[in-house]
Amino acid sequence: MLRCPNCHGKQIGKIGSQDYYCWSCCIELTVSGDQINVNQIESDGSLSSLDDLFTLEERRL
Repeated sequence: MLRCPNCHGKQIGKIGSQDYYCWSCCIELTVSGDQINVNQIESDGSLSSLDDLFTLEERRL
């Protein structure tokens, strides 16, 4: 089961083929291989990467 690397919550919804949304902390997660890329959704709808806030180990599935 996918867990949010930010809040460690399990309230994850699928929004695309490899894209997920954490309903607890409102960030978008993209699965690429065995790694999760973490993005913040900005007010204009664009995405800002939050990957630099997490270690590679924290972003592994």
